[in-house]
Amino acid sequence: MIELDQVIVERIRGLKLEYREEPQSELLISIPNRDKNVDYEVEIVTNEFTSLCPLNLAQPDYATIIITYRPEELCVELKSLKFFLVSFRQVPIFHEMVPSVILVALTKLLTPVSMVVVGQFSTRGGLSTTVRAVYEKV
Repeated sequence: MIELDQVIVERIRGLKLEYREEPQSELLISIPNRDKNVDYEVEIVTNEFTSLCPLNLAQPDYATIIITYRPEELCVELKSLKFFLVSFRQVPIFHEMVPSVILVALTKLLTPVSMVVVGQFSTRGGLSTTVRAVYEKV
């Protein structure tokens, strides 16, 4: 049986999302990596990512976001990650910036062994865009 940290549980239950013009990294919550002696990889995929085109705020951008990381001490709590990703919904941001903004927020929270964030953006104007941001712990 896993013992849950009640402080973390209450933080997760109390998550609230406000739509703003910047991503809300304060929504992210870490949980302990209970398998520190095992080198493993976590892959998280969502095909429901949305942000706004900064040149036409009436035009949403859609993407599949793939986050792959090797944890050290901490893992990201998935509900908080979902809220963080949804917080981009009203953010005017270029495709090229999205994966790096996600990467910076998550590496600051987790300090993983490594992390890759890929954004596969839907076709707009005949162009589809894939952007990859990479982190390797030194």
